[in-house]
Amino acid sequence: MTPFFAMSLLFGLAFGQTASLCAPSEYIIHVEKRECAYCLAINTTICAGFCMTRDSNGKKLLLKSALSQNVCTYKEMFYQTALIPGCPHHTIPYYSYPVAVSCKCGKCNTDYSDCVHEKVRTNYCTKPQKLCNI
Repeated sequence: MTPFFAMSLLFGLAFGQTASLCAPSEYIIHVEKRECAYCLAINTTICAGFCMTRDSNGKKLLLKSALSQNVCTYKEMFYQTALIPGCPHHTIPYYSYPVAVSCKCGKCNTDYSDCVHEKVRTNYCTKPQKLCNI
């Protein structure tokens, strides 16, 4: 095996591994409403993983197209609706959430994604929990 072939093979394997780390991942969303008696734990899939980015210290010297800040985001998704148990009649007991079918590395779209990293962990229940497997 020639050194060039070996290096090409190693580079291809390394790049292939990093390029494929953005994929649907299992996730549990905890949903509760003040008026309802229970917290709902929903099993779903979200897009998560690593995407190659380029950022330079010389930002002012380069064109914007030379810089890229890609995130792992939805390529295909659909919305599912769950019923939150223990809600009084005057409360809307439904919660809709996205389910990732496939993912891609791309620009963050604020129409359906939270593009800011949360500093406070808010995905927990303060009320008795019910599990929703959909």
